[in-house]
Amino acid sequence: MENINIPTIQQADLKGKVVLVRVDHNVVKNGVIHDPYRIDATIGTLFHIISKGGKIILMTHVGRPKDKKTGEINISEKTSVQPIVDYIQQKLHISLKIPEFYTHDKQGYQSIETSVNHLIRELKEGYIDGIYLPNTRWFAGEEAKGEEAERFANQLAGLADIFINDAFGSWQAHASTVQVSKYLPSYAGFLMQKEIANLERIYHPESPFLAVVAGSKFDTKIDSLFALLEKADFLVLGGVIYNAYLCAKYHFTIKGIEDDDMQHALEFVKFAEKFPGKIIELQYIIESDTMEGMIDGQHRTWNIKDIKPDTSLNYVLDIAKASFMESAVIEVFHQAKTIFVNAVMGYTPYFNEGTIALDELIDSNINAIKLYGGGDTMQELKRLLPGLYISALDSPNYYIFTGGGAVLKAIENGTTTGLAPVKALIESGEKLLK
Repeated sequence: MENINIPTIQQADLKGKVVLVRVDHNVVKNGVIHDPYRIDATIGTLFHIISKGGKIILMTHVGRPKDKKTGEINISEKTSVQPIVDYIQQKLHISLKIPEFYTHDKQGYQSIETSVNHLIRELKEGYIDGIYLPNTRWFAGEEAKGEEAERFANQLAGLADIFINDAFGSWQAHASTVQVSKYLPSYAGFLMQKEIANLERIYHPESPFLAVVAGSKFDTKIDSLFALLEKADFLVLGGVIYNAYLCAKYHFTIKGIEDDDMQHALEFVKFAEKFPGKIIELQYIIESDTMEGMIDGQHRTWNIKDIKPDTSLNYVLDIAKASFMESAVIEVFHQAKTIFVNAVMGYTPYFNEGTIALDELIDSNINAIKLYGGGDTMQELKRLLPGLYISALDSPNYYIFTGGGAVLKAIENGTTTGLAPVKALIESGEKLLK
């Protein structure tokens, strides 16, 4: 935290205070927690607040309950915080309550109603240990702009004395991550501090620096890929973005590549010409006639050198293991001192060969610092290589970020202070000093 003048939880006077904590507990899919890593990563912050005499009110977003086309907000068990509350209560042996609010027809919660006050009274008097607000995206003001967002942020701030942001993965500029900092003394939690500190290992990596990025859409990662191509010594691609790159460079077609992905890929290939030798191309790809798995007779492995221009391929759904057995690829991975990974190489859950081969090759470099972006990258590592996942959690050579998208956004910006929630904390800290 030396390079950034950000107020930290260690500086906050928490005794007897109601503390509003924004976490990134977005781990529920269809009402089930598949991996509690993001919850566990915030336990230190919660324990610190309670041990210093603070009273916690937690909040997180879960999924995408808002339909972007219609604006309707679907309040359902699938995006409820209840499974998170159940997990925390069992883990920490504390009691949490979720307030209930009136919902307008498919418009979500319009406000935080005064009915929450009786729970805050119970919290202050010690009858309960904490409050967990409903999914922040169930509130109309969370993703709104202007006055509506400010009103919701003001209501959130009215619940507490202090705001702690421990949600590094929630980098979007929403009411609960940014605007609320305007109305309360605001500090970074321990996880936020840890994520920022580890980002410095990407901003100032020990060379050679290898980045591995895969994705299902070029447009969500194009700007960070430009930044990584400039910063990294080597870049490895996977997923649809690699398919689009291959089509743009070698003039064949792959089924399922959309026009906008091709357009981005053409721009990227042109930009990459400035950095010859940086992109390490994985030679062997797996083509499939079906997306339902590796069915006999319906998939085949191609060497990209053997694919002639104007060839039309079916779906390319994975990188073959043979790609990671090439001596040139092994050399790049083994010589790297810093490896950043935000990548699932195959179409999940059926095509796993490339991801397993990638993670095993990375692990075979025992000296490198390995920085894994969160989300799907982390979940697939746990699903496919559970032993490696468990050892990585305890290894000083590994760090698993809780938010892969936030890391890519920070790389794209070139500085952590470019993330709106971090910037909001710094501005709040400047107010505290006045």
